[in-house]
Amino acid sequence: MVRVKRRIFSGVVCEQEVMTIKGDGRNAKNSSFRPRFKTEEEREAHRRQIARRRHQQLVNENFDAASFYSTLTLDNDHEVHTFQEAKKIRDRYFRRLKYAYPDAVIFIYMGRGKNTSRIHYHMLSSGIPKDAIIEKWGQGEVNRVDQLRAHNYYNGVDHGQDYTGLANYLFDHWTPEQGGHRYKHTKNAKQPQKEAPTMVKRQYTAERPPRAPKGYILVDAQKTQYGYLYFKYVKIPPKRKRTKPNEKS
Repeated sequence: MVRVKRRIFSGVVCEQEVMTIKGDGRNAKNSSFRPRFKTEEEREAHRRQIARRRHQQLVNENFDAASFYSTLTLDNDHEVHTFQEAKKIRDRYFRRLKYAYPDAVIFIYMGRGKNTSRIHYHMLSSGIPKDAIIEKWGQGEVNRVDQLRAHNYYNGVDHGQDYTGLANYLFDHWTPEQGGHRYKHTKNAKQPQKEAPTMVKRQYTAERPPRAPKGYILVDAQKTQYGYLYFKYVKIPPKRKRTKPNEKS
């Protein structure tokens, strides 16, 4: 059994994993963390966490402060009551956008309103003008089309263009009623950059993390009961420009 570490870069985020693998390390490049679970519930929770982190990485890799976050609703004439019907509306809108903007990156999510139980959609998009997002909907109201923030704060720390919080909110929008995948995205979505695992040369703990890449700061350190260590770094964002009292922000 040996310890290895691996870095994953997605947008402004760098994640570093430290884990134990079987063997003598000669196959470290093909290694992955496979804990032993006591119950099927633990196994399912692990799978969900992997999918959740994978989604975070995709969002951070593909979207930035020039991208849009939209909320799309159905009016009375187009309201549907099942997600099977809702998927058809989603897919037609998806195709209209992709036909008009072939290079666009699109992620679409579905959910039900907490108070109304009406089905609605959220969308992350890059490469589509705001006017086109609204014009090509045509099924009801577009409640919001907002540019993503250039500065996102977690626990009082500026993470810059780290959209992990938004990614988790959208990931959790899925319910078993929907079935299938948690979201639909274009095939041209960029993948996170994963480095090959390397042998660990020193003892790391949550209190003694690996050195941050140049230009990054450590923002999170976690350890599981299985000995897996997780460290998150974000690229140091540029300072926010302060507006003068007589200037509009």
